[in-house]
Amino acid sequence: MNRRSQNGAVGNGSRAKKHGASHNGAGYSEVSRGAPGSEDPDVKVELGKKVTLLRGISIIVGTIIGAGIFVAPKGILKNTGSVGMSLVVWVACGVLSLFGALSYAELGTCITKSGGHYTYILEAFGPHLAFIRIWSDLIAIRPAGMAVLSLAFGQYILEPLFMPCPVPPMAAKLAAAIGLTAVMYLNSMSVTWTARFQIFLTFAKLLAILVIILPGMYLLFTGETRNFENAFDLTAMNLADLPLAFYSGMYAYAGWFYLNFVTEEVDKPEKTLPLAICISMAGVSICYVLINVAYYTVMSADELLASGAVAVEFASRVMGNFSIVVPLFVALSCFGSMNGCIFAISRMFYVASREGQLPEVLSMIHIRRHTPLAAVLTMYPMTLLQLFVGDIYSLLNFMSFLRWLFIGMAVLGLIYLRFTQPDLPRPFKVPLIIPVLFCLTCFFMVFLSLYSDPVNTGIGFAISLTGIPAYYLFIVFDRRPKWLQRCLDSFNRAMQIVMEVVPAEA
Repeated sequence: MNRRSQNGAVGNGSRAKKHGASHNGAGYSEVSRGAPGSEDPDVKVELGKKVTLLRGISIIVGTIIGAGIFVAPKGILKNTGSVGMSLVVWVACGVLSLFGALSYAELGTCITKSGGHYTYILEAFGPHLAFIRIWSDLIAIRPAGMAVLSLAFGQYILEPLFMPCPVPPMAAKLAAAIGLTAVMYLNSMSVTWTARFQIFLTFAKLLAILVIILPGMYLLFTGETRNFENAFDLTAMNLADLPLAFYSGMYAYAGWFYLNFVTEEVDKPEKTLPLAICISMAGVSICYVLINVAYYTVMSADELLASGAVAVEFASRVMGNFSIVVPLFVALSCFGSMNGCIFAISRMFYVASREGQLPEVLSMIHIRRHTPLAAVLTMYPMTLLQLFVGDIYSLLNFMSFLRWLFIGMAVLGLIYLRFTQPDLPRPFKVPLIIPVLFCLTCFFMVFLSLYSDPVNTGIGFAISLTGIPAYYLFIVFDRRPKWLQRCLDSFNRAMQIVMEVVPAEA
């Protein structure tokens, strides 16, 4: 189906292709001139190429490093049974994540469109699977993930005020809502300031990591090694639990793919994308291993497993009263992850709208701010709803396996395109064994989810399957009642006027 429906959706085709918009990696170069409300009749309403190498690194590092490494890095230790094996798993997960990141670097340089997973599945396997992906993201995965990050931010930003008492749940939710609103506002107002703030937050969380690593390394090199004695004692290790350790580790490294969501805004993507990915993954892997070494230097394995917030426990033992700043560092880390996620995910919704699979207003740009305002705000109401009334953690359990299923499918698309389109320009190309190994890892984790938690996984799979009737209802079927179509058209025009957005095409 190639025709445009009455509300602007396109069945199989791309709205950008129908209008001649460029998909060659030059950004949104087909732009509106003299848009209503614009002071300069020659101004371009577009998303510029403002993501430099440093900004690209800050997006990747800033979204990978969240609250987890500071709060509860014990899933790996619990499932490996020894300090030495847990460190081996941390390194192995870093290498596997690097394989995935390198695969995405190839995808991002040969398919030079923003959108990440969605775009790669669309190009390799067609619009139906791509719509199921974006549908799952829109109704559940992304709002739940943002709500969890927001709650972590609210919890840790208030912790110094309530110590030693626990933070009241409603206070944490209100602080989370304020943090979410702030990051939405920032992303709506300026791409440049969003990127600059992300750089600042990334340096802040790296400083927090150094605050933990340096005292730990000092104690280690001055002879505090008793917790590393018999580090590879495997008597407590159960081979059946080892895959769960890898699952926890891969989750901790998740976020390396976010730069691919904004490929069209990356300056010189054929060079910047691979370089930013390699530098970021190497840096994060080193930080993760060293911070765990620091934890083990101060705490035994049993003490670490018993701790609810490892970084806070570490700081209280090593830094005394200065440990009160650790929750603030954790809060800043969560805020950085929120900022990077919103910046990247909004571009996925933008591209899905441009492809005709989401409402047309989401692919429009603010006439003065040059931000995808509607796409940025898409998740805001759903996230607030889940923040206050939803069972967020259960929803994340439902959806955790979908993350690896769709990432595995995207990398499988790379392998598929190697054989079906061998002449496709590939400025950066990885050995085939790398995407093959990573693809097998993703599908193994999907199988592990089905085996270890079939009920929650089945519920998540059922939620994603609602995308099938939604695809036919919203994309394929366009014989709507005239009154309903008029309402949809009026809503679209009203949103365009209220938000002051226009199409980013000629």
